[in-house]
This record gives sequence, C-alpha cells and structure tokens, in this order.
Amino acid sequence: MTAPIADVLIPLALDQAYSYAVPPELALQEGDVVQVPLGPRETVGVVWALRDGAGSNLRRVSGRIGVEALSPALRRLVEWIARYTLAPKGSALAMALRLPEESRTETAKVGVRATGMPPSRMTPARGKVVAVAADGAVRGKRALALEAGVSAGVIDGLIDDGVLETVALAPDRVAEPPDPDHPHDPLSGPQAEAARALIATLTAPPAAGGEAGEGGVTLLEGVTGSGKTEVYFEVVAEALRRGMQSLVLMPEIALTAQFLDRFAKRFGVRPAAWHSGIGGRRREKIRAGVASGEVQVVVGARSALFLPFAKLGLIVVDEEHEGAYKQDDGVCYHARDMAVVRGKLEHAAVVLASATPAIETRVNAERGRYRRVVMPERFGGRRLPEIRAIDMRGEKVPRGRYLSPSLVAAIAETNGRGEQALLFLNRRGYAPLTLCRACGHRYQCPNCSTWLVEHRFRRALVCHHCGHAERRPEACTECGTFDNLTACGPGVERIAEEVAATFPDKRVIVLSSDFPGGAERLRAELQTVADGGCDIVVGTQLVAKGHNFPHLTLVGVLDADIGLTSGDPRAAERTFQLLQQVTGRAGRGEKPGRALVQTFQPEHPVIAALISGDAERFYAEETAAREVAGLPPFGRLAALVISCTDREAAEAHGRALARVAEPPPGVMVLGPAEAPLALVRGRYRFRLLVKTEREIDLQGYLRDWLARGPKVRGNLRVGIDVDPQSFL
Repeated sequence: MTAPIADVLIPLALDQAYSYAVPPELALQEGDVVQVPLGPRETVGVVWALRDGAGSNLRRVSGRIGVEALSPALRRLVEWIARYTLAPKGSALAMALRLPEESRTETAKVGVRATGMPPSRMTPARGKVVAVAADGAVRGKRALALEAGVSAGVIDGLIDDGVLETVALAPDRVAEPPDPDHPHDPLSGPQAEAARALIATLTAPPAAGGEAGEGGVTLLEGVTGSGKTEVYFEVVAEALRRGMQSLVLMPEIALTAQFLDRFAKRFGVRPAAWHSGIGGRRREKIRAGVASGEVQVVVGARSALFLPFAKLGLIVVDEEHEGAYKQDDGVCYHARDMAVVRGKLEHAAVVLASATPAIETRVNAERGRYRRVVMPERFGGRRLPEIRAIDMRGEKVPRGRYLSPSLVAAIAETNGRGEQALLFLNRRGYAPLTLCRACGHRYQCPNCSTWLVEHRFRRALVCHHCGHAERRPEACTECGTFDNLTACGPGVERIAEEVAATFPDKRVIVLSSDFPGGAERLRAELQTVADGGCDIVVGTQLVAKGHNFPHLTLVGVLDADIGLTSGDPRAAERTFQLLQQVTGRAGRGEKPGRALVQTFQPEHPVIAALISGDAERFYAEETAAREVAGLPPFGRLAALVISCTDREAAEAHGRALARVAEPPPGVMVLGPAEAPLALVRGRYRFRLLVKTEREIDLQGYLRDWLARGPKVRGNLRVGIDVDPQSFL
C-alpha cells in the first residue's frame, strides 16, 4: 500500500524535516500546520514538502490544525535565515509559527435592546432604562446601565421581564481600516518630492493591471526634523489605495506609543501594533487578520517581520541604523537585513529611514544596490540646532557634581524663557559602581563579570546583564564597616538628584527603560514632556530616538566620550549616530535649538564632526577606514562564542576548534580569547572571530569547520553570530 508522504518541519532546534504518511482522508498542502507524533508525544509542525512514495511504514500525520498556512514566501524566508545564520531550520521556523492556546477561547460578547413590551412593574430606575432603550439600538449591558444611571441588576430584571432581549454582538475588529485620504496637513515641497520618488518603487499587486513599480530597497535619509515619517506615511497611503498591506518596523516599544498617535492623526485610526507587550489573545487575532488581509497596516518590533502577510507590498524600517534590530539570542539575525530579504521574496518595496544611516546602508546606496532619497533640511525651514562642545578639562566642576557651570547657566536661561531642557546620559541607574572606601571591596554580580549598578530609587544593586538584584547593604559585606560605601560615577538617577538640588523649583522627569510602570507609564511621561508639562528631562538613549518635543530647545550631553573607548569597531559610528540623534531633539518646534556637549576630547574626530555639522566628512573618513581594515561592509565577520559553566571546558573547546580551523586564503581566524564579558549568567565565555574577504563563502567555511571540530557535549554551547553587532 502506498500513501503520500509529507516532510514536516518541527519548530525545535532541528535542521531536518521528518517524513510522515498522509492518511487518505486528509488533503494537505505545503505550508499547512499539522499535528504529528514525535517520539512518545504529539507535536506540531509545518508541511515543508509533499511527495509520492511508499509511506506505509511511516507514522501518520494526526491531523491539520486550523490556523493560517505558511505562504511560500514566508517558508523561503525561514530557509534563507537558517542558511545565512547557520541556525537550525526548526529554530528559524519557531519565530514564524505561533499557535492559539486552547485556554484562550474568546467569550462571545452580548448586547441588549428593547423588545417593545412594557414592564410588568414600573419603577423610576426601570423608566430611565426604557427611555434610553426606546431608540432600538443595541448596547452592552454595562453601557446601557451607565447611560441610564442605574445598576446592572435593573438591566437583568428587565431582561427576565422580557422588556429587553439579548443580542450577540459582532466581535471587535482587531484594527479598523486606515483611510488613505483622511484629512491631514499638506506636505512641503521637498516632502512631496521624496514621497513621489518612494511611491514609484511600489510594485503593482498581482491582480492589478498597469505598470509595475521599480521595487527594491530605498534609503530615505533626512536630517532630524525633516519629516521622514510624514513622507513614508504617503507611501503607506498609496499602498492602501492599491490594496497592499504595509509593515512598519520600529526599534523600540517605547517609540510605538507616540508613533501610533501620529498614525491616527494621518489615517483616522490606529494601526495594529505588534510587540512583546501585546497580550496572547490579541496577538492571535492580529495574526489571523494579517493572514486574511483584514489587517492592512502593522507597526511592530522586529518579530513582526515573521507575520503571515497575505499581500505585503511595503516594508518600512524606521531608524534603520538602530542596534535594537539585531537579535543576539537564539537565532542571531538583523531585522533590517531580513526585511530586505523578505521584501525581495514578496516583491515588496523596502524603505530604510534614518537621519544617521548605518555605514553598510550608505555604502549599498553609494554603490547602486539601494536607491537613495535625501532630505537635507528640516520641515518648515526650521534650523538645525547649534552644537557647541564644553571642554571639561577647563571647567571647574565641584567635587561630586557632573553638570558644568556653562551647562547649568544654559539650563537656567532656557527655563527662564519658558522652554525645556534635556540632559542626556547613556547610563542607567544611580551609579555604575559601588565600593567600600575602607577596604576597597567592589560589588560585582555573582553570575557575571560586571559591576553591580546602584539604583537608588529602588535601593538595590542590579546587574544589567542577568537581572540579578540585591539590596544595597548598610555595612560593607567584606569588612563590616558602616558608612563607607560610596557610589562611583554618574547614572541618570544621580544626575536627576543633582538637577533637583540645583533647580529645586523646576519640574523634572527622568526617562529610563528600567523605571517601574512599564510602557504605559513611559507613554504618559513622554506625553507630559511633549505637552510642556515639565522643565527639565533627564534621560538615557531612550529619549534619543524619534521623539518630537516641540517645547525642547536645549540638549545637554553628559559624558559624550563614554562610547569612544571600547574595542568595538563600530564604536565611532555608534557614538556619532547617538549624539547626532539626541542633539537633534532640540529646536523641532517654532523656536531654535542648541546643544552643549560635555567632553574631555573635543578634538576627537567624532566630536569634531558633530560640532562642525559635517556628517559627510565623518562618513567618508569612517568608510575609508573600514575599507582599509577590510571590515564590513568591505569584508565579513562571524563570531563563535563558546560558553560553559566550567571555565576550563569552555577554553579547551575553543582551543580545539582553533586547531582545526584551517583557514583558506582570504580567511583569518582570531582567538580563542576570553570575552570582554567573560562570565554571563553563570557561564564562562570564550570568543573566536572569523574575518573574511567579501567574496568568500563565509557560511560554507563555517559549516565545514564546525563539522571537523570537536563534538559539543554536556552543557557546553557554541553560539554562531554572523555579522555580529556586539563584541562583548
């Protein structure tokens, strides 16, 4: 007896599909989600291929699961990511496959309306309900009770009396359809020109006639405040008119709240939001709506890239340079690069938007791989902020203080005019190190090779890598002396404390991702800043990205040199991008802005480029340095991180791997060396770095090398990161 064979890929760390016989009564197609036996249990998988054959000796597919099938384009994306990152195909599939939980059955919503029958007994409360319900409209029970000013018990009594009847309500739509022609402010001339160039890249939908667009990838590069968001909103509007779905990727959840309001102002309704803060049942409804085409626009974090779009026509990657788009755990992928891949597979236009593009993106545009649309001026003719360096070597700052006299005077002057000031420090907590003055003991994380960061608001010492937290002791745990613990260096909490002491009559808001209250509190405080409800904002890099504060005219950057001392080859680029973005928060309203940058290295190329406003010179010099060194995008990198709870085992495995590396011409293998963060979450870490010429098949070399290497045993792990963004 023969039976069709289904090759089913399981969403586990497996790199192969398993073959199952398809029962005669079950009609399957490739991409269907099915239930299959795996060992002693049942699991789910996706039909990756169907073929004829003698499957009578195989275990059978148990049944199909009633969720959307994975489209051919999405399956190709899964295979592409697995091949590129060297992750098991099953791990890549797990990012694209989500199943409804049986416990999450949706309760049907019920409304009530008048039947026309009079009550058997009339009371004043019942009379109010009858009067309100006389229009025959269907209302929820709670809504009717509130409108009539009565208790829910009165409504129940009228239902029992036959005066009201229950009616099943249609389920709420997960997202109302946006109106591309909703009344909105007109674009400026430069904005309209940029929008036309981007709209030309939209491809025609499969069922439509006429000329297809150009497709491909376009870099939308515009200075801070140039109105890039409004420009790509016009492209989203045109995609809606053509019946296409759009995906807008954002680097941070914190950015989505203000963005959703801007979207609603342009299109009349909010789009569907997709990120880790969205609840389980709503996530299921969004997935189903995306698969059916009902949800037309999704705004989300990097995981939104794997939603099952039915007719995806446009992908926008906002702030495309942001490091938050890189996933460093599990499958190590960069959402910007995978968005480019998905756009190609779906024949969708891709827009990469940024005021400070990644060097890789700039080089791709300069070499003709991407189109480039430039917006060199701010919207409405507003000027870019004037930026000046404060040389801390010449400033007399009191001991234990971190605000220079020049910056303090500028804040006072700004607040005196009724305008806001922002103080930026890219360091969370109160202080990055706590030590004992008596014995020199430094408080270190027991699980990681990092110092514990003091969070004075929480009265805790916290590790920002593994989450370990302990109460700040009154006495030194090493020598037992009291009142000798001191906080070294500033964090935003310490700066806020200094601001409160210096400006006791001013309203201060501290914005940091680790403050209690979550996304809702953060959204409320961002709105307070935007409405002018505070005088001074103290924040981390959270405030540097995409926010529009119309009353903010002064930005003060503290410790501008923080990022310039690391061994990361992207340190200069990242510091320039961050400082350019945060200084760009100033002067976005009607009043001009300025920025003061506290630095001990005003002559450093990054600081000099920022002060001069000559971004092109910085990009040219940094790109030339990358090319000479053979670093991305002119060469390729891959990191192998060996970790284990046993330090000697991790190091021995790294050395054994290095011995069998056998790098061919054009390939260099460096290490193993202890990672800068040598211990994380109780695991010791050693790194090998592979550097190749651009034309080398890096993935092919890595597969061959790992196949020749020693077997991974016990709790030892070898993590592979192609195109690493972090070198810790």
